[in-house]
Amino acid sequence: MKIGYIRTSTDDQSGAGQRDALRAAGCERIFHDKGVSGGAVSKPQLEHALQAASEGDALVVTRLDRLARSMKFLIEDVERIGGLGIDFVSLREAIDTTTPGGRLFFHISAAFAEFKRDVIRQRTKEGMAAAKRAGRPVGRPPSITDDRWPGIRQMLDGGMTITAAVRTAGVPRQAIYRRLDTDASTTLAGFSQR
Repeated sequence: MKIGYIRTSTDDQSGAGQRDALRAAGCERIFHDKGVSGGAVSKPQLEHALQAASEGDALVVTRLDRLARSMKFLIEDVERIGGLGIDFVSLREAIDTTTPGGRLFFHISAAFAEFKRDVIRQRTKEGMAAAKRAGRPVGRPPSITDDRWPGIRQMLDGGMTITAAVRTAGVPRQAIYRRLDTDASTTLAGFSQR
């Protein structure tokens, strides 16, 4: 059985063109996620479509971007679909994992995606090592800079609660805890957490 999947990014899009194409392709059931971004983690109707499918069925979309916005997520989704014993078909790109050519396409794409991730990881490690050698800070800058900390510390020493200091200074609670933890002359026990 062919099961169609439609995704529209806004609630006011009808998906009629996708529905017509999926019916013409022989889809017996069609599931529609309305107002769901391609990058969304949760696609409830996609999950319903996969639950409705049996091993040997095919999930059909009109275009690859209806399933996922990036190659990484597309490959992950198609591998998950394949792991359920369900084939995948994209009409516009003429991709059909029921054929050897369609499966080959995804294996090659997966290999390239893994290679790209490895290259990015390696470049990141090299960049961090170079920054450390040059004495530059690595990672995100601190939420509380050294010039702001004395003012926040003064508020706390004056009896202000941590919650009030968070609101007043506009900094994350954890950032205050980290600074207090690294401040040798202070223990958290001396401050009210409310």
